[in-house]
Parts: sequence; structure tokens; C-alpha cells
Amino acid sequence: MHILRAFEKGVDGAYVVGCMEGECHYTSGNFRARKRVEQAAKILDTVGVGGERVRMCNLSAGEGPRFAEYAVEMYGLIKELGPNPIKSKAKKKAA
Repeated sequence: MHILRAFEKGVDGAYVVGCMEGECHYTSGNFRARKRVEQAAKILDTVGVGGERVRMCNLSAGEGPRFAEYAVEMYGLIKELGPNPIKSKAKKKAA
């Protein structure tokens, strides 16, 4: 719900970072998060925004450099995809 709301408000992309699979303090929290991200991607595909704009990554707390790599990778992908189509449609309606 939070992911979809963010896209509705105009974000161009999002990535969710969870614990390493099987190592989550909340036992299955990272598995549930992955499933929700996958569901959000399907919905974004259905409404024409593009499911590739949302991703799930699993990292441990000590992987700061890898977190930064994921951020740079996601930034590059979003830059390549361009603005959120919802945002573009809203601007056209306002004009």
C-alpha cells in the first residue's frame, strides 16, 4: 500500500531493502516484504506505470557499500525509464 501510494503521489521509482533471507529478526518479514513488492510490481504493470520501477533488495546491516551500489543502479534505471507516467498525465490535465 505504501509503495503504491508513493507512485500515486508521483515518485519515479522505489526500492525496498530488507534483511538477508532467512536472517530477519521478524522471522519471515523479509519474505512477506518481497511478496508485497512483487504484487506492487504487477499492479504497476497493470496500470501502465511499469513494474520495473520497484525492486526488493536483501542486505545485511554491514553492507553499506552494496546499499550505495543498489541506490546508484536504481537511480540509473529510473533515469533511463524517465518520469513516472502518472506524473506526466497529471501535468497534461492541469495544462
